[in-house]
Amino acid sequence: QNTSISQPVRRRVRKDVKYSVNLHYELVINMKLFTEFKKTLPSAEGKVFVITGTTSGTGYIAAQTVAELGGQVILLNRPSIRADASIAKLRETVPNGTFVPIDCNLQDFSSVRNAVKQILDSGYDKIYCLANNAGIMATPDRATVDGYDEQMQTNHHSHFLLTALLFPLIEAASLDFGDARIIQHSSVARHSTPKQCLEEKYLEKNGGNLGGDASNLMRGHAIVRYQHSKLANAVFGYALHDKIAASTSTNVKNIRAIIAHPGISKTSLFDDLNVNFSYQSPEDGTMGLLTGMLGHDASSGVLYGPQSIAGPAVPNPPKYHENNPETLKMLWRLSEKATGQSFNI
Repeated sequence: QNTSISQPVRRRVRKDVKYSVNLHYELVINMKLFTEFKKTLPSAEGKVFVITGTTSGTGYIAAQTVAELGGQVILLNRPSIRADASIAKLRETVPNGTFVPIDCNLQDFSSVRNAVKQILDSGYDKIYCLANNAGIMATPDRATVDGYDEQMQTNHHSHFLLTALLFPLIEAASLDFGDARIIQHSSVARHSTPKQCLEEKYLEKNGGNLGGDASNLMRGHAIVRYQHSKLANAVFGYALHDKIAASTSTNVKNIRAIIAHPGISKTSLFDDLNVNFSYQSPEDGTMGLLTGMLGHDASSGVLYGPQSIAGPAVPNPPKYHENNPETLKMLWRLSEKATGQSFNI
């Protein structure tokens, strides 16, 4: 492990490492774990992966890695110059890879439905893995066109809708390959909601009326909305696992519902915040996501990621606010209401 921390803050970081996200310093920790980790991943030959948010960071690295291992990757991103550039770079980096870009704006439920229609119209009938990776952080207190907080709709509600609509294709892949996977990409922020619970108001049609825009040094209402959206990711993953386990259909028993978190990695999520740090590389931050997507021993109902903010991807035991039955039921009910999509398993 190659660690480089600027000398003036070395003692403080060691003492208060779990809170050092609030420091305005340049912190760099290059764990260099990814190269060896990647060697443990199996072939993805013949399998189709759908990944949201692949223009940079963990989504980009996951897409590149899957393609290098022989998988076909459907890339769901908002139309943008940045998306076009990332696809060109992926094709240059993995010239033999198969990358299929499809426009999908997660801040618009109709765009999500259109993206699914395009997947179906393109002839896909099996999806081995859906990686709900895309996320935004600390954006202004605004409503989407559908009336929901833009962080909650981008990070959770639209992924719930996408999962429900693509579930039959995931089920078909599980019968063909013996398993299939659905991954929710959460965050360490899931443990930081002010009341240590998922509050209903953040899932309801309250966009633009959830506290304002303050996000100074990883605090304020913009961050609180992000924390709730990331807790929703984890809750959804656990709820999905429970629904699959309780289903009377034997066809879904081999679908793994897995959650991941990246620790604290230097990705574009931090571009608009007044913080300047990096605890581990984006590659190392992708290990939890890729463990869920491809790991031989990845188990359904488990969250994989660093034990704290950096390090190897390992199982993280759930806390009460992540998987208590009342919260699981509440999230499912409000997500169906928000998306207008019944999701029965």
